[in-house]
Amino acid sequence: MRHRPGPACPGRRHRPRPLLPGHEAPPRPRLPGQEPPPPAPPGRGGFCATAARSGRVAYCPTCSRWAAMGKRRDRRELLRNLSKKQKKHLREFGEEHPFHDKVSGRPEATQICELSENSDKSSAESDSETEVEQVSVYHKLLATLKTSPESESEEEEDESESEEAEESEAEMDSEGSQEPGEADGGEDKKDVPEEKEATDTAEQMLGQEQDDGADTSCDPHHRVTEEFTDVKHESEFSLETNFMEEESGDCNADTRDSSSSQAVSEDPFKQHMDKELEEKEIEKMSTDPKTSSQSQWPRLGQLTFSSTLEKHKTLKADKEVDVKQLYLHKPLESTWPKVNKQILSSVNKPSDSSFTPLQRELFCIMNTYRDLFYPEGNALTNGEEIRHAYCLHALNHVLKANAQVLSNNAKRRDRKPGTDTDDYRDQGLTRPKVLMIVPFRECALRIVHILISLLEVNDKKKIDVSNKKRFKGEFGSDPEEKPPNLKRPEDYEAVFAGNIDDHFRIGVAILQKSMRLYAPFYSSDIIIASPLGMRTVIGAEGEKKRDFDFLSSVEILIIDQADIYLMQNWEHVLHLMKHINLLPLDSHGVDFSRVRMLNLNNWCKYYRQTLLFSAVQDPQINSVFNKHCFNYAGQVAVRNLPLTGSISHVVVQLPHVFRRLEAESVTSVIDARFQFFIDKVLPEYRDAIMSHTLIYVPSYFDYVRLRNYFKKEDLNFTHICEYTKKAAVCRARRFFLKGEKQFLLFTERFHFYKRYTVKGIRNLIFYELPTYSHFYSEICNMMKATDNGVDATWTCTVLYSKYDAQKLAAVVGIDRTAQMLQSKKNVHLFVTGENE
Repeated sequence: MRHRPGPACPGRRHRPRPLLPGHEAPPRPRLPGQEPPPPAPPGRGGFCATAARSGRVAYCPTCSRWAAMGKRRDRRELLRNLSKKQKKHLREFGEEHPFHDKVSGRPEATQICELSENSDKSSAESDSETEVEQVSVYHKLLATLKTSPESESEEEEDESESEEAEESEAEMDSEGSQEPGEADGGEDKKDVPEEKEATDTAEQMLGQEQDDGADTSCDPHHRVTEEFTDVKHESEFSLETNFMEEESGDCNADTRDSSSSQAVSEDPFKQHMDKELEEKEIEKMSTDPKTSSQSQWPRLGQLTFSSTLEKHKTLKADKEVDVKQLYLHKPLESTWPKVNKQILSSVNKPSDSSFTPLQRELFCIMNTYRDLFYPEGNALTNGEEIRHAYCLHALNHVLKANAQVLSNNAKRRDRKPGTDTDDYRDQGLTRPKVLMIVPFRECALRIVHILISLLEVNDKKKIDVSNKKRFKGEFGSDPEEKPPNLKRPEDYEAVFAGNIDDHFRIGVAILQKSMRLYAPFYSSDIIIASPLGMRTVIGAEGEKKRDFDFLSSVEILIIDQADIYLMQNWEHVLHLMKHINLLPLDSHGVDFSRVRMLNLNNWCKYYRQTLLFSAVQDPQINSVFNKHCFNYAGQVAVRNLPLTGSISHVVVQLPHVFRRLEAESVTSVIDARFQFFIDKVLPEYRDAIMSHTLIYVPSYFDYVRLRNYFKKEDLNFTHICEYTKKAAVCRARRFFLKGEKQFLLFTERFHFYKRYTVKGIRNLIFYELPTYSHFYSEICNMMKATDNGVDATWTCTVLYSKYDAQKLAAVVGIDRTAQMLQSKKNVHLFVTGENE
C-alpha cells in the first residue's frame, strides 16, 4: 500500500472524519489483512489530552492512526462540503448522518492490497460487526427523530422542484407559493439515492420497533394485515363472558327502571328491533313504490316522509324535549347536558333545554329509527351540532344493546336446565352495530372525544380508555405543521382542520366504565372509518385477502360530510353500500342460539337506520339514499328549496350567459355537453381577442377529454388539475396571467383542495355547474384580483341541462330555475354588480 506523507496523516488523500468533543469514533470496515486500530491514547474522552482540549480529533482508517487535526484546516472549510440536511443533523446530534459519511464529493483513492489466507473469514467477521454497530447507532437516532427521512426527502424534493418556478413568479399572488409541509431548503440530486436507502432502512427499523404509540394502518408501505389491533383486552370487553352484575350501579338502576313492561314497550330501541316482519311485508318493500307526505318543521324546514308499509303516526316537532322522556341510557341523561354545554353557548338564543333547536329536531327523528337525509350540514356553522347529536344516538343504541346482552347472560347463567333459549335472541351475526363514515382522521378524533365525554359521569370518575395515547398520536395533529401565513376562506379552514389523512379505520368497543380503542372489528361495537379505509379492507372480487363479514349486522350507518366524498372518490362509498348487511361467509364463533331471527333471515338491511349528512343536494347522494336504504320504519329527507342563489354574492360587474343544452337521458348528457361545447361555445373563444379564458371543469373525466381535444387541435392552452405538481401549477398560473396561454383548464377538485386565487381571468366558462354553489361566486370574484381597466370585456358563460336542476337552483334560485328550464329560449342573461 502506497502512502504520501502529509501534515495530518500519511493517507493525505483520505480526509479524516471530524468528531465533536465527547463523541466516540464509529467503527470502520477494515481491509483484508489489515490490523485492527490501536486503542486511543489516554486523555479526556479517550483521546490524547492536547487533541481533546482543541476539540479537533479524527481517526483515519487508511493509516490506522488517531490524530489531532491541525489548526491550519479550518472548520468552515469542512462544513462547506456538507448539504443542508447534513449540517442540520450535525448541529442537532453532534455528528454526521450515518448515511452521509462522505463529506467530500471526490472519490477515494483506489487501494491495492495483498489478501491473506484467512481474508474471507476476517472480512466476513468485520462486515457483520460493522452492520450491527451501524444498526445500533441509527437505532438511537430513530428514537429522537420527529419525522422520518422519507417525509423530509419528499419535502425537500418538492421545495427544490418548485424553487425556480416560485422565484420567477414574483409578481404572482403569494398564495401560490405557500403550501403546508414545505421544507426549508432543497437537497442536491446526488444525495437522492443515498436518501432512498436511508428511507428503506428506516422503514424496516420502524416496523421492528413499533410500540403502542405507532400505527401502520395508514402507511401505504404496510399491508392491512400489519395494522395494529388491541388483543390484550379481549376478555375484558367480551360480551359473552361478562354479566350485568359486573357493571356499574347506574346500569343496574337502569335495568330496574326498565323492568316494567310499559317502559320496555315504549322504548324506541325495543320497538324497532323487536318488531317481527313478515315475508309479505318484505316483498312489498322490494316491489311497491313508496308513499310520501310533506311536513313543515320550525328549524329543519320542509320535510318529506316516505314509507312503503302502512303510514306511521305523523311525526311532529317537539318545541321542548325532556331528556328523561327520550329513553336515554342512564349515564347519558346526566352527561349529555354537560357535553353539549359548549354547543349551547354558541347558539344565539339561550334556552333551558339541553338541545339546540337543530339538535332537538334531528334527534327527534333519529330516535324513531327512521332514515334521515340532511343536506344542509356545514363544517363551519352546524357541523359540531350534528356530530354531537348522532354520537349521542349511536352511543345510546350501543349501550342499550350491550346492556340487553349482559342482562341475558346473567339470566342464562341462572336459568333452570331444559328451559327455552329463544327468549335470549339479542345479537347479530357479528358484533359491530354502528358504522361511522367520516372523511378525515380529525373527525374520528372528535367523535371519540365526544364518546368518552358522554361516558364520564363527572371529572372524578374517569373511564378507562385503552390505547388512548396511541390514538392521540395517530389521529391528532401537530400545530407546527401548518404555516401560519396561509390565507384561505373560513369554510376551507373548517373542513381541513387538524389531521386530514383520509385512509384510516378503527374499532371501538364500549362497556359501561371502559372503552377499548383499536379493537378488532369482530370485537367492536362501533367502527369509525373513511371510505378509502373501508375500501382497502373490503377489497375487490378476485383478491385473496378481503373481508366484509363484519358489516353483516350493522344496525346504524352514519355517513357524515358526504359531499367531501364526491371530491375524494365516490366509488368507495358505492362499493361500501354494496357490501353492507350481507350474509357472512364464516360464523366467526357466533352463538346461533343468541342471534335474532331478522339476522338469520338476512333481513338486517330492512332494520338498518341510515343517517346521511351533506352540505349540498346532489343526484349521486340522493341516489344512495333512495336506492340503498330499505328501512321499514321509513325515510325522512330535508328538501328546502334555495330562494336566492350564490350568484347574488358576485360583486364584480359581469354578464352571466346561461346556455341550455338538450339531452335525451342522464347517460347521454355527458356526450351532449362535450359536443355542444366544441360546436357552439369554443368557436366563439378561438379568436386571439378572447384571451385569458378559464374553463372550469367539475369532472376529472371531462377534464381529460377536453385536454386531449385541445392537444389534438393544437390550441394554445395550459391546464391545472389535482394531480398537477406544484412547479407546473406555478408555471401555468404565470403563463395564464401574462397571456402566453390563451386557455386554462381548471378542475373543481383542485379548487376544493387548494383554493388558489387565479389572476388574469377575463373570460370564464363553466363547462358544468359547480358542485358547491359558493364556488360559482368565488371563481367569478377572482376577476377583480387583476384590475387592469378592462372590466367591460369580462364575460361568463355557463352550460346547463334539465338534469342540473338542483345545482342550477343553488346558483340562481328556485324561481329563476323554473323559468329557465320551462322557457323556450335556450339562452338567459343575468348581470351582476350594476349597483356598485
